[in-house]
Amino acid sequence: MSTNFEKHYVEPDTENFDNLENLRDALTNSNQKTKLSNRFRALFNLKSHAEDFETDKRKADTAIEYMAQGLINEPSELLKHEICYVLGQCKNLHASQFLIECMLDAQQQCMVRHEAAEALGALEDASAINALNKCLKEDQEEAVRQTCELAIARIQWAKSGLSKDEILQQSLYSSIDPAPPLPLQESASIEQLQLLLNDQSQPLFKRYRAMFRLRDIGTDEACLALCTGFEDKSALFKHEIAYVFGQIGNPVVVPTLIEVLNRQNEAPMVRHEAAEALGSIATDDVLPILKEHLQDDDDVVRESAIVALDMYDYENSTELEYAVNKDE
Repeated sequence: MSTNFEKHYVEPDTENFDNLENLRDALTNSNQKTKLSNRFRALFNLKSHAEDFETDKRKADTAIEYMAQGLINEPSELLKHEICYVLGQCKNLHASQFLIECMLDAQQQCMVRHEAAEALGALEDASAINALNKCLKEDQEEAVRQTCELAIARIQWAKSGLSKDEILQQSLYSSIDPAPPLPLQESASIEQLQLLLNDQSQPLFKRYRAMFRLRDIGTDEACLALCTGFEDKSALFKHEIAYVFGQIGNPVVVPTLIEVLNRQNEAPMVRHEAAEALGSIATDDVLPILKEHLQDDDDVVRESAIVALDMYDYENSTELEYAVNKDE
């Protein structure tokens, strides 16, 4: 998602978001009438409270607990995956217990469990390593196993001397990523980074580090190098490339993202991230494509098109008319 995504969803709206309980009720759709966009808005407002744990730990932990309630009996895979993402970005370790429970819950969808594992890595919670190792060895879904591999590697990196010794490029993005970019001490051209990105003999963590180094470079050449990763066999890997394109916002990748979104045999977690990236980039040619996918056969892609159109509207400051159920 773009750098502006969270800014958009913490802006005031018609919902009464003056206290944590109202935010919880909006997030969990307690009245069965809250629009999807306002549920996202409630989530990011809860995040702002959850991050403030050094000032008011009790309130921050309550905000975490209210977000976690959104994972219970919620049909929207998209919303649950976003809740897990946000719980990982809060830097509040109170979220760890809820994320472990979600990751280990075989009834949760793959995309949700993967995001819970990734969030544990973002929290850098060493106490979660046993649970991550359990999923790494036993989970039936490759995307979850690969995410656990990355999360363990990130926690180990964070706790090692490397995180203190490496010099990283100053990032334009505030997100806590599955892997840090390759350090500046490892001099590499865009061509060399592309080779590392696609070298399946290398550890996944190192390939991700090449990915985020290319993201932070962000030029047309770097973005086109990243596009080559869409031929990878890993859905997890491809979905992360689409995610960083939403952050970068470079229109040069729009044709590739449209092609990926339109792949009928592509994993929904990849297509959904491509849709949201297109909404963040928000060029004119994106609009008809996103409208088409409001009727997509896959729920998570269809809901992502709704969110992407909302983001397109925000980026362009125009009013859009698109057919969504008023109760979504």
